[in-house]
Amino acid sequence: MPAAHADAPPARVAPSTPAHVDGKVTIYNMHAFTPTVDGARASYRGASVRAKTQTQRSTKRAAICVSAAQDPILLRAARGEDVERPPVWLMRQAGRYMAEFRAYSNKFPFRHRSETSEIAIELSLQPWRAFKPDGVIMFSDILTPLPALGVEFDVVKGKGPVISTPVRTMDDVKALKTMDDPDAQLPFIREILSSLRQEVDGQSTLLGFVGTPWTLAAYSMEGSSDRHLMKTKQIMTQDPATLHAYLSHLADALGVYVCHQIDCGAQVVQLFDSWAHHLSPQQFLEFSHPYNERIIAYVKARHPNTPLIFHANGGCGKLNELKLSTADVIGLDWNTNMAEARAIMPDRVLQGNMDPMYLFAGKDRIEKEVANNVRDAGKGKHILNVGHGVVQGTPEEAVGHFCDAARASVYAKEPSAAR
Repeated sequence: MPAAHADAPPARVAPSTPAHVDGKVTIYNMHAFTPTVDGARASYRGASVRAKTQTQRSTKRAAICVSAAQDPILLRAARGEDVERPPVWLMRQAGRYMAEFRAYSNKFPFRHRSETSEIAIELSLQPWRAFKPDGVIMFSDILTPLPALGVEFDVVKGKGPVISTPVRTMDDVKALKTMDDPDAQLPFIREILSSLRQEVDGQSTLLGFVGTPWTLAAYSMEGSSDRHLMKTKQIMTQDPATLHAYLSHLADALGVYVCHQIDCGAQVVQLFDSWAHHLSPQQFLEFSHPYNERIIAYVKARHPNTPLIFHANGGCGKLNELKLSTADVIGLDWNTNMAEARAIMPDRVLQGNMDPMYLFAGKDRIEKEVANNVRDAGKGKHILNVGHGVVQGTPEEAVGHFCDAARASVYAKEPSAAR
């Protein structure tokens, strides 16, 4: 049966913000100031002050309704199956561009939000309730598994991730812990993913994600975000054995972590190589690709039917290298020419890759760029996404227009052969 129907999605509920009462998380309605949850997932009541606008938008937006006999469209597309249109989701779709999200981010630090299951569940669901994308990705961070290995981090508002004790020597690598028991080391992940799977209830595909070994190594060797990666690249060029040892350790841990996410309910998992743009094609093949492949091989040996997405920021200029990935889906950033990527990878499932800055344009321009992207990707084997995360300040309605345009991009049916 078709993946989209004319039933309108529910109107957006009132933004909520949690508080701690007697050691429990209580989520308060920001408008009515009445508690709606005490120590459990949100059961939302009340109407948003933006409900009228959302309802008007919802009358034009088809909600997703999937039969019990058919998997959701993004999952089918990620497996390489023929689908009726390109499924759609957005990187960083749960983010500060949403007023509901800011009600939490303005009140609670990042790790509190991402590691408190009730809050992470709520933040993950906000864009799904509002825009009904075909994928719901858990609210978390690529650095989340690092403390399980003994590498603590914080996310400082206005500065980004900070790692006070960087990993820079072979002794540092040897002192790392292993990922032996994800349930004990990252106890919030199971509740987040299993609860989201239950909440979404087959109407969308649940995505997990991890950072790649190269990207996590770059963050934790640098100690913070740095546009030149001075310390990391000095280690790469002067002490490559230490870098390789750390990448190997991370690959082993991340393989276990991806499998844990799948065991907890993730139906698709994306590997983010956020710092791939710091690597030349040759460096990519030495310091990124082999370790990504180790993760993929580990996961596929245990979960052969779970699709994996590999997304490299800075994939432009590395398309022939990306082609070597054995991931089920290749994610493209916005610098990459979709038509060129399709010519190089004609039989692969591609994801992306509209420039997220077009979301600041009007509805007509968004629809035009979506049409261009879908055209360049060819008929089928395409998951529509932005080529980088949704940025703060993006108009919320623009994300709705983007999702609407994807749902309207129904592939033309092939004419039946004459008998």
